[in-house]
Amino acid sequence: MYAETEPGAAAERTAFRRAEKQYKLYKPPSRKGRSRGKQSGGGGGGVGGGGGGGDLSAVVDFHALLAAGEGELPAGIRRCHRAGFHLPVFCFLDRPGFYFIPGALSTEEQCYWIRESLKTFPQPPNRTNLTAAYGPISDLLVAAKNQKILVEVESSNGQERDEQSNVGENAYPGKFKFVDGSEVQKEERPKSTTAAALVRKLRWSTLGLQFDWSKRNYDVSLPHNKIPDDLATLAKKMAVPAMPSGEEFTAEAAIVNYYGPSDMLGGHVDDMEADWTKPIVSISLGCKCIFLLGGKTRDEAPTPMFLRSGDIVLMAGEARERFHGVPRIFTESDQQGISALVSELSGDDDRFILDYIHNSRININIRQVY
Repeated sequence: MYAETEPGAAAERTAFRRAEKQYKLYKPPSRKGRSRGKQSGGGGGGVGGGGGGGDLSAVVDFHALLAAGEGELPAGIRRCHRAGFHLPVFCFLDRPGFYFIPGALSTEEQCYWIRESLKTFPQPPNRTNLTAAYGPISDLLVAAKNQKILVEVESSNGQERDEQSNVGENAYPGKFKFVDGSEVQKEERPKSTTAAALVRKLRWSTLGLQFDWSKRNYDVSLPHNKIPDDLATLAKKMAVPAMPSGEEFTAEAAIVNYYGPSDMLGGHVDDMEADWTKPIVSISLGCKCIFLLGGKTRDEAPTPMFLRSGDIVLMAGEARERFHGVPRIFTESDQQGISALVSELSGDDDRFILDYIHNSRININIRQVY
């Protein structure tokens, strides 16, 4: 799904890599590692190490352009219009196939998809980055809210046993199950993990047709459910500006990316679908990020832009061949962008989700595979 990033020193010399380093949020050096007599540098928000994202003046802000009304746009940016599509859409003149829809989702819609991304989308048979280590994990969010702990289950003779449990209590045959904290002895804790920690360790989940990361292709033999109807309907509606005339988008697969405070997504191209005239529909939720849209090689300097919660990006045609990535998300130091989400997620049932989204970003990208 993602073409491999360029390894070694050669990557450090490319324009794309230089942009990644420019905008990446570097952690300040630890006190233990500082040279004696020197003060920590970097300033605002813990940015250090050669700049590390301090100057954001060149980052395109489509929300600011939208708020400015119908005035003149910066050079190279235009408004795009498509019959039957009534949301504002921006394009780059030199980046055909790329479409930016600012504020495409209402606050209520954003909260719905945040909940689904944490509660429903990691559910088996969907696979996640946790599956290889723990097997399929059901009801992870419910377990996290209830402060459950995932423990390894073995029989008395050391052999794995089948502990497939009752409703609401997950166990992978012979391996793991959720239990209350009171059931875990101190000596067992090194082999156990809290459900809340596992939610924080989520990095991806796959919906619909399952992508085989080792072979870099879709494996139709893997168990899977179809894309949820409401997500497929949303993707079909939002894909209209990028679709060939007279055709409709069919959602067949999706990947959900989960970003923690220091996570980034290196430059890559999405090149595994059969028909690149069909767009990737990419939905941003939670904390704001910087998105880099480059060229067909890493040597072309990328254009940086802000992606906020509720924004949708479409990439079709030539844009599918362009390197892109996320070098930085903005967390506690810049909460203005998610204040509406904080208000909407203020109920007791959403307390865990609210804590999560304060310093996390979720990206749902939906694809037509064939």
